[in-house]
Amino acid sequence: MSKITVWHNPRCRKSREGLATAEKIVGEMGLEVEIRKYLDNPPSKAELTKVLKMLGMKPIELVRTKEAVWKEHFKGKDLTDEQVIDAMVQYPKLIERPVVIYNGKAVLARPAEKVLELF
Repeated sequence: MSKITVWHNPRCRKSREGLATAEKIVGEMGLEVEIRKYLDNPPSKAELTKVLKMLGMKPIELVRTKEAVWKEHFKGKDLTDEQVIDAMVQYPKLIERPVVIYNGKAVLARPAEKVLELF
């Protein structure tokens, strides 16, 4: 059985909306949903790099630049892509959400309907 993976933060409204959309699609297609609470189980540098390639995004595009930790440690600095990835690994709260992964592709489900692009 194929599965769809959602990097999810249950405290985030946009993340809950993305998960609900993914679960609705999954129910219709008979797929399994894997919910990854990425704040509790952060992605490794290799995983994050792989997902960024699937997303077709530069690392900075996946950063929540309004987070206090970004402003405190990184804002205004000229960081390489690798340094931005390292920052997200060190502080997973910086990762924009929800990221939905299926069949070698990924989307940032903002708005939630972007999940449909995976199918």
